[in-house]
Amino acid sequence: MTTADAALAAPPSAEPEALARRAALALAYHRRTKHGLKAYAAGPETLDWDAQPDPFRTFDGATAEALPLVAHTIEARFGDLFGPAAPPPAPFDRETVAALLELSFGLAAWKRLGPDRWAVRANPSSGNLHPTEAYVIARGVAGLDDGVHHYVSRDHALERRARLAPEPGTPARLLVGLSSIQWREAWKYGERAFRYCQLDTGHALGALVFAAATLGWRVKLVPAGAGDVAALLGLDRVADFSGAEREDPELVAEIIGVDDPPPGLPALAADPDFRGRANVLDRHPLYRWPVIAEASAATASEGASPMAGEGAAPPAAPPPAAPDTARAAALILGRRSAQRLDARAMLPMPAFLRMLAALDPGAPAFQAWDFTPRLHPVLFVHRVEGLASGVYALPRRRGMAEVLKAALRPDFAWSPVPGAPEGLPLYRLAEADARGVTRTLSCHQAIASDGAFTIALLAELAPLVAADPWRYRQLHWEAGLIGQVLYLEAEALGVRGTGIGCFFDDEVHRLLGIDGDALQSLYHFTVGAPVADPRILTEPAYAGRPL
Repeated sequence: MTTADAALAAPPSAEPEALARRAALALAYHRRTKHGLKAYAAGPETLDWDAQPDPFRTFDGATAEALPLVAHTIEARFGDLFGPAAPPPAPFDRETVAALLELSFGLAAWKRLGPDRWAVRANPSSGNLHPTEAYVIARGVAGLDDGVHHYVSRDHALERRARLAPEPGTPARLLVGLSSIQWREAWKYGERAFRYCQLDTGHALGALVFAAATLGWRVKLVPAGAGDVAALLGLDRVADFSGAEREDPELVAEIIGVDDPPPGLPALAADPDFRGRANVLDRHPLYRWPVIAEASAATASEGASPMAGEGAAPPAAPPPAAPDTARAAALILGRRSAQRLDARAMLPMPAFLRMLAALDPGAPAFQAWDFTPRLHPVLFVHRVEGLASGVYALPRRRGMAEVLKAALRPDFAWSPVPGAPEGLPLYRLAEADARGVTRTLSCHQAIASDGAFTIALLAELAPLVAADPWRYRQLHWEAGLIGQVLYLEAEALGVRGTGIGCFFDDEVHRLLGIDGDALQSLYHFTVGAPVADPRILTEPAYAGRPL
């Protein structure tokens, strides 16, 4: 068994000394993987793109069943997904499950530039590397065998992995499990990759929420320890991953239609009859990053109720009226991460305010988030009509404005923004042309200064992680979920966004006056008018589905 395998298999301890040790490891990992102006976090010295790991996991020997391509038949419009005109709950059956997967984890298109060809997917990913794997757990779903199935996005197919225990008389259940293949990110990003895997889990959860909404469904996280998730998905089966890259259990989400499901995870059959062996993604890895396995083990959820003591935010006031948007399915599949932004384009103020209102933790897109909001945007505004360029803050929970005032620079103004809707706590901290600073802080990337605005998401980090190291993952999930909301809201408003995982952590903190690690920047995001590259060709994701 490798070091990584042992770390995944070892159950964390709840003893106070072990808890403190795990928290220290998680915080040490975070400090160790910071980028700085003088040095980046440890990563590969060279990349051979011709030897990139296989982007698609399959289980050789598992029975695969192709799913129908039906997302293009869904008529719900994006602006109606969570309002009075939302679609009624669709039945659980093979076609609706196919639509859910197509719109959350399926391919959106193939791209081609010269001899190079690559896929883009409905769920965004750091560097388009896609470490997140999706599993469907189905019971009583018409047209699907009761059991655990792995989704292969390349083929839009389900691989049958295991059987569930029968539960006569119970309502149909549909759940989705997520795991991470950390090597997919580590191959390019080295030690910082564990962060990106967690951000991508949040992106994937957000993608699932919006895809479910097109079918009238809701999404709710199921409290479960990492060991239980691994056992249900078969990730703890050493022989099935012999010689292949392991998958780290992340979460299981319940899809809720008409009936309320029973609590907890479904049970595997007494003889689950697991089938298939994981394919090898990279036969000749050039580097090893053992600190990733250490961070994974330190932050694994150990109990059945990691959400104890938390509570969802109260419902928010509806955001400003959306424009007449495209069909939700077309918008979701048309979403792209911007590669370049127009440095002259202005963003209308109503569009800016709508995107910020969509980040309210009580907004419908956060229906799956049964946690107190712990991520708070600091905005570097460059070109928003009617708004002075400068630095702004958007505290996302009651009382947080005072906490941020005490933690950030004492010379910040904290002036409420005139014209902001009631209930949107947007504050101007300082007027300034921050384009050059924002570009520098985001690893010298022009996209951070060329957009209309760039966000740095500040997390309430050290106290939460000290109390439960699993919160290190969960904070990144929240950041990724916020990113997915911004991605789709930007797309609906005719602009485009992109996540920025590369930034100089402590330089951001010094600029804002942050001392210590109670608050830390976890994720950056920028929005603006995209500039297309005419050299890149777009091809259909699947034969039979139009562009």
